[in-house]
Amino acid sequence: MGNVGLLYVGAVLFINAMMLLGRVEARAAALLNLFVGALQVVLPTLLLVKAGDDLAAITAASGIYLFGFTYLYVGIGLLAGLDTTGVGWFSLFVSVTALVFSAINFFDVKDHPFGVIWLCWSFLWFLFFVVLGLKREEYTRYTGWVTFVAAWGTAVLPAFLLLTDHYTTGPALAVPFAVCAVVAVAGLWVLVGPRRTSSAPPTPPAA
Repeated sequence: MGNVGLLYVGAVLFINAMMLLGRVEARAAALLNLFVGALQVVLPTLLLVKAGDDLAAITAASGIYLFGFTYLYVGIGLLAGLDTTGVGWFSLFVSVTALVFSAINFFDVKDHPFGVIWLCWSFLWFLFFVVLGLKREEYTRYTGWVTFVAAWGTAVLPAFLLLTDHYTTGPALAVPFAVCAVVAVAGLWVLVGPRRTSSAPPTPPAA
């Protein structure tokens, strides 16, 4: 059930990347955020009902709500024209919490690829905090491209691996994920990261 939700996390991250890159209008992106946000609230609720006293299942379901609330927050905010600082600071909360989920996957669940993926999500949501919460617009393009890569690398690809029973929890998958993530983050910074502006005073207009 959660694997299906992960696939649509990839879809909404892709659309949000296109929005950040100026290819999709904000209100047009809002609807998919609402659809996937609702899905990511309904699915973990069903998982919680089914989990009973299974602490591992409860913990896994609790992480899904972070995405559901983010997308609902974004979708409603875009439609209502709300200031972005609320969802930005909520993204900082998600970023910090994702570090805990990463540690749980590495050390408790022993699911190393998702340990890496949660680290990637922590970084991505931190970028959302920088752009939306701190309003550092010079990071928007970089954040858009990181979101684009994250859509396919941390959601769509693992979702299809899980759905086709080709997923493995060991380092054989975690190491390539980690290497690709580092290369993508660093490479995109070089290619599309914010550029320093000259501190020289502007040239006065000709008389």
